[in-house]
Amino acid sequence: MIEANPHLSGLREGLRCLSADDVRRLLPMPRCIELMAEAMRAASRGGIAIPPRLISPLIDRSASFAVMPGSSLEPRMYGAKMVSVHPDNPARGLPGHQGFVALFDHDTGQPVAIVEGAQITAMRTAATSALATRLLAREDSRTHGVFGAGVQAATHIEAIACIRPIERILIWSRTSEKATALAHSLRLPGCQIRVTDDPAEAAACDIVSTTTSAREPVLRGQWLQPGCHVNLVGAHSPTTREVDDEAVRRGSIYVDLRQSALLEAGDLLIPLDKGIIAMDHFVGELGEVLAGEAPGRIDAAQITLFKSLGIFAQDLIAAADVYRQACEQNLGSVVQFQN
Repeated sequence: MIEANPHLSGLREGLRCLSADDVRRLLPMPRCIELMAEAMRAASRGGIAIPPRLISPLIDRSASFAVMPGSSLEPRMYGAKMVSVHPDNPARGLPGHQGFVALFDHDTGQPVAIVEGAQITAMRTAATSALATRLLAREDSRTHGVFGAGVQAATHIEAIACIRPIERILIWSRTSEKATALAHSLRLPGCQIRVTDDPAEAAACDIVSTTTSAREPVLRGQWLQPGCHVNLVGAHSPTTREVDDEAVRRGSIYVDLRQSALLEAGDLLIPLDKGIIAMDHFVGELGEVLAGEAPGRIDAAQITLFKSLGIFAQDLIAAADVYRQACEQNLGSVVQFQN
């Protein structure tokens, strides 16, 4: 159970700034997975207020600025994640997403922390998929097919290996050089890691994770094997998707939060608008499964599909825990923000 109130003796000393290295040190993947279980429970029971996020295009439409706000009573924090989205940045050797999580004390309104956002996002997204995998994938799952070769692909490979004893990983990417570089960078003893140029081969695994920036389907439902579990991560707008209608039709659908999915999940909204699926395809939120209010996997042949959009509850819980530990260990830089 996470701390109900991360107030510490040093809370009034200033604004604590925490880097990506601080996040990596304080947020190991197994810990992050447990934090995401807390976040999803809280989100489903209404313990964290999560207004719709604001995504604002820049004046010349070259990039976007996103603000994801929220507040919680456990821990007693509120704040927002602020992120820039510059699609052309990777070609410049820069991250496509950059930003931070700002934390405020619930009782006083004092700004207490700025936590680097890209590492928080990378960790919490993969950890939530791992939580979904723990709840929904077959216990005997041993193979993991990964679509994409970026940061999320790497963290998903790490996270899923924390949940199931993965013996074989197949990586498919539209850029084979990136897939090869990712495969060479991974260190998973006892696991065979291979790049494939056939997406159908990657899709024929026990667990499949799509982490691409694709706007049109890269995963076809006809490729999925009975009994597989799918994590859909990359698409996050009503008009973009990574999977086709058939994949969604065949799957039992789980989401992080219904209200977000029905606003932004093109993977689900497009087939829903076509009448390919109906609302009864939505089984439940992860928090509802954790609470026993929605069923998990019901048989070995069922295809389960988790659509991840990412919600601020995940960022808030993760960042607050990082902040609490940083105060205890006196990590990060403290800025005298107020006189």
